Amino acid sequence: MGTPEAMTQSINAARPGGHVGFVGVLHDVVLRGEDIFMTHVHLHGGPAPVRRFLPELVELIWRRQIDPGKVFDLELPIDQAAEGYRAMDERRAIKVLLRP
Repeated sequence: MGTPEAMTQSINAARPGGHVGFVGVLHDVVLRGEDIFMTHVHLHGGPAPVRRFLPELVELIWRRQIDPGKVFDLELPIDQAAEGYRAMDERRAIKVLLRP
């Protein structure tokens, strides 16, 4: 739900009385009451509970029980981390893997 268009599409696709959930902070998304009032759509958002799951996931990766590489679509050396953030911001990448 990273763009205003994505939020609008989600709200418009929901049935009256339906729910739209989002995780994290909305960027450049402005929700005016008059835009959603008659949709009867419920919006629910909040932070991602990353810290709760991260230690277990890291352990599974270290033991090679899961392969996180399947979610990364761009791989860069760690000294190009700023380019990785730019790529995600410009929608040229979804997830960037930084290598030492």
